[in-house]
Amino acid sequence: MQDDALLRYSRHILLDEIGIEGQERLNAAHALVIGAGGLGSPAAMYLACAGVGHIIVVDPDTVDLTNLQRQIAHTTTRVGEPKVDSLATTLQGLNPLVQVTAVHGKADTDTLPDWVKRADVVLDCCDNFNTRQAVNAACVAQRKPLVSGAAIRFDGQISVFDPRADEAPCYACAFPPGDAPPETQCATMGVFAPLVGIIGAMQAAEALKLLLGLTPSLAGRLLMLDGRSMEWNEVRLPRQTLCPVCAVR
Repeated sequence: MQDDALLRYSRHILLDEIGIEGQERLNAAHALVIGAGGLGSPAAMYLACAGVGHIIVVDPDTVDLTNLQRQIAHTTTRVGEPKVDSLATTLQGLNPLVQVTAVHGKADTDTLPDWVKRADVVLDCCDNFNTRQAVNAACVAQRKPLVSGAAIRFDGQISVFDPRADEAPCYACAFPPGDAPPETQCATMGVFAPLVGIIGAMQAAEALKLLLGLTPSLAGRLLMLDGRSMEWNEVRLPRQTLCPVCAVR
């Protein structure tokens, strides 16, 4: 590690749980972030600042003026640009030592297997139920850990789904593919601006812990935040033996 990297990451290196060896693991790691909006912005920014060596960001949308209330990676001057390009610019400005790959397109069953295969950890920062199911299926097939976050109105949630552990549930165990909830979008429901920052930062924290091998993770646990009262609730998530996704792995 060069002197500028040692200085940049010195506050991580001082932690007994990380040190130089752990920081080098982060520098060599590959993260896949699905979504470059409210959750993906803070999640990817913390991954970049922490020195995760290669970050792929996937999103089909462009920056809209309504995004700027909460999607902190984007700026007024970038309205109309692909979100992934805007986010990549922000990440490179934060840390030029990391490699960022911007994919302006949808994450679907055709593209996800290759992206997930190359990743050491996957962060689901999207707002679409079908995409979440496709990301989960790809992670189960490739046995890659998935950090899933969601936020709408004043309510947020986060969990880890780690198919490397045989007893761990997958996203479909908790949210069956056939039980799609009513569609909720920020455009019609609204979202409290700092909420996505809280959940996105926690996604980054869980992803970094997974890359470093720090335990315990949120695997098998769903944390739910009420942003009005700032109260957390936790639900234990068992693996479903009849899950249509992970029961056949």
